Formats: sequence, C-alpha cells, structure tokens
Amino acid sequence: MDAMMPVGGTVVLLRDCQGGGIETLLIRRPDHGSFAGGWVFPGGVVEDADGALGNDGSDEQRIAALAAMRECEEEVGVRPDGLIALSCWVPPVEAPKRVRTWFFLAPAPSAELVLAADEVIDARWLTTSEALELHASGQLRLFPPTWVTLQMLAQASSVADALAAASVPELYATHIVAGGVFVWGGDAEHPEGGEGRHRLETAALPWNYLRD
Repeated sequence: MDAMMPVGGTVVLLRDCQGGGIETLLIRRPDHGSFAGGWVFPGGVVEDADGALGNDGSDEQRIAALAAMRECEEEVGVRPDGLIALSCWVPPVEAPKRVRTWFFLAPAPSAELVLAADEVIDARWLTTSEALELHASGQLRLFPPTWVTLQMLAQASSVADALAAASVPELYATHIVAGGVFVWGGDAEHPEGGEGRHRLETAALPWNYLRD
C-alpha cells in the first residue's frame, strides 16, 4: 500500500429491526467539500489525536479504528466500540482527494444522536434494502463504497449475523474503466488482472454489481 496516502476510518453502525434484518445509520454531508450532498457512514481522516502510524504501516488498521470512533462521536454524538474491520477502500487515481479508508462494523450504542451542524445535514436509520431502493429511484445519493457495503450487508438477518460474517477485511483497490464502471481485484479489466467480473456499473440507475 502507498505509505504516503492519508488514512481514514468509517463506522457502519448496525442495529436490529423488530421484524428481523438490520438497519444502518447514514448521514448526509453538506453540499460542499468531500462527498458533497452524499449519504455516507460516519467517519473521517486519521488525526494526530488518534496516534502515529508506524513506518511499516503495521498499526494502520488500529489507528483507523480509533479515528472512526472519534469521528463518529464528533459527527453524531455516539462512540461505538467492538469495531470489526470489514474492508479497506483505495480510491481511483481520478479521485480529487485520495484517502485509503477502512470500513468497520459496530453495534449501535443505545444513545440519542447529536448531529454536528457543520458536518451533518441529516441522519437516517435505514434498512439496506430501503437505502438501495431510495438510491435506485434517485432519492438518495450514494457513492460506490457505501453502495457496495449496503449490498454486502443485505443478506444479514441480524447484527450478530453481520458481525460474524466479517472475517478477513477485503481490499477494494478501485479502478475506473469506460462507461462509469468501477472494477476491483479479480476483474479481467483491473490492472492487477483477473479472469472474472468484480465491478459496479454506475452509468444509469439502478446500479448493477457483478461478481463471479
């Protein structure tokens, strides 16, 4: 991994639904800055308060988790614990700001949300299917890492199920090909090579995720 790229942490807060399944917290960013107008999971870039990364990057996941917890508390007023690493996302070279971001799952603390007015316009608890359907109809702006994560969690029947299914964090080194297609490792068009498809087609709604 590029040791010079900034590192960030994101928390996917989960809670059980009464009728089965799970909900996750999505927050809407202001219409300026990073992910302008988009709905994302709470999180941000590692700061000095989170600790220093070792020269070999060996502490990266731990420091990213600390950043994720701090940012979540700053943005929505709750500090999760018991974080489980789910994935690591490396932006494409075209991205205006490149931050290698670790995604973590965590049970939602039973506390009232307090939104940071300068960073969070709105917040909603949604099931994965609700979020994806709202995006498909153009009512919710999502970015590929958020969309794919929601898709990954769609089959979880409970928070415990989702946490248990997360084992080795998966690396998503993003590459963009023609037609608004995002590809990751294993896809035949990815620079790292592959023989199958691991891609998200975003040219039109609804988006289409293919992995074989």
